[in-house]
Amino acid sequence: MNFHIVSTSILAAHWLIVVGLSIRVIMRRPPVGVSVAWLAVIFSVPFVGAVVYLLFGEKRLGRRRAAQIKASMVDVARWQRDLRGQYDPSVLGIDPSADPLLRLVERVLGFPAMPADGIELLSDFQSIFDRMVADIDAARSTVHLCFYIWQEGGCADHVVAALIRAARRGVQCRALADAVGSREFLESGVAGRLRGAGVEFTAALPTGVLRTLVARGDLRNHRKIAIIDERVAYAGSQNLVDPRFFKQESGVGEWVDAMARITGPAAGCLDGVFRLDWSVETGTTFDPPSGPTGGASGPPGSLVQIVPSGPDRRPEAIHQLLLTAIYAARHELVMTTPYFVPDESILTALLSAALRGVKVTLIVPARSDSMLVRHASVAHFDDLVSAGVEIALFNGGLLHTKSLTIDGATSVLGSVNLDMRSLWLNFEISLLVYDRELTGRLRSLQHSYLRDARRLDLDVWRRRPAWRRLVENTCRLAGPLL
Repeated sequence: MNFHIVSTSILAAHWLIVVGLSIRVIMRRPPVGVSVAWLAVIFSVPFVGAVVYLLFGEKRLGRRRAAQIKASMVDVARWQRDLRGQYDPSVLGIDPSADPLLRLVERVLGFPAMPADGIELLSDFQSIFDRMVADIDAARSTVHLCFYIWQEGGCADHVVAALIRAARRGVQCRALADAVGSREFLESGVAGRLRGAGVEFTAALPTGVLRTLVARGDLRNHRKIAIIDERVAYAGSQNLVDPRFFKQESGVGEWVDAMARITGPAAGCLDGVFRLDWSVETGTTFDPPSGPTGGASGPPGSLVQIVPSGPDRRPEAIHQLLLTAIYAARHELVMTTPYFVPDESILTALLSAALRGVKVTLIVPARSDSMLVRHASVAHFDDLVSAGVEIALFNGGLLHTKSLTIDGATSVLGSVNLDMRSLWLNFEISLLVYDRELTGRLRSLQHSYLRDARRLDLDVWRRRPAWRRLVENTCRLAGPLL
């Protein structure tokens, strides 16, 4: 009798939890694929599925963080209004097909397109670190860094030394490193040396057992940005790691990245993104950049729009931007991403672009450091290649550059992977560049990747074993949760 009562009670508790969480998932209205995936987890794994959902199923930032972000938004909106009053993008001119992108970002996120005195594309780690160190050594007032991964060794040590030199000569140096991505560095003696030299160094989105009760632990700051004196800024995919030493045990080769170096008023927008992150992490008041001091001296059309994304304000912003960009393409679309796990809407947009005659090229690494993501990614290849998408598998290392060029006129470069984590969960940064010259250089870089890549042959691809197709399609079902 007692056993019967206990088993009945457990079964009743299970179904009460399942029904209650199912209603919660439905009423919170995440994307349909994500909703279905979470419902499957909740239904299929008694009790454990419920715990996993409560830990990772909702974008819980924590009450303090959410309140800090909300309190800062008034000052952020005021600063953005001032920016919009400084420049008229119509006088600089952009490709007409890119106008929907400009209006979307400004309306959703508040950032206008800003002129740049110069935009330089840096496509190898040595030049990225050399230029960044030189700019830090030339800093007069501020150095602000925010990176997902910071690791000792090689060129990353040169940045540390430059920061220490800058702090000792009186420059305000502030740095954010993600608490998970940079855990070892934050606990190292190097971090202590930075603080001892006067660098204000803080962990972004700290984690812990108790914190998981109030905030989701896998929401990460995935940005890679550096801003010097509000007038020089870097953004892209390069972490503060030397690829000669980073994850060499994974067997995928050196990571291949790219960064944009921006000078002029547009750099101040990136500084504003950093300052908001800093205020949230430190609990201080948002202190906006001093603001543009004049027009750009660069050529007409050198416009940059900053696109910060994350679960704090408008998590759909970067997803909407990519969809708009894909549907806006008329002739050519070239995309590079290390992790390709699109949702149905982006997959449909890519298929539609190829079927209406746009030349769509997708460049991904031949080898990935995540086996699950790898299998979920290739499950889409049959449909894409059948529709006319050219897929190239890069063999020169782990291609980590996240880029998109549209009709040779507009480009997107930043930290966003084409997977659900980057699109909906992580704090990311993207540059939307309305500049044919820069887009041409980025397109040339993409084509250099193609020279070290193998094109996917559909007939050969379809001859892979049935067990592999089964594994890939099974992993594809987990795509919404990756």
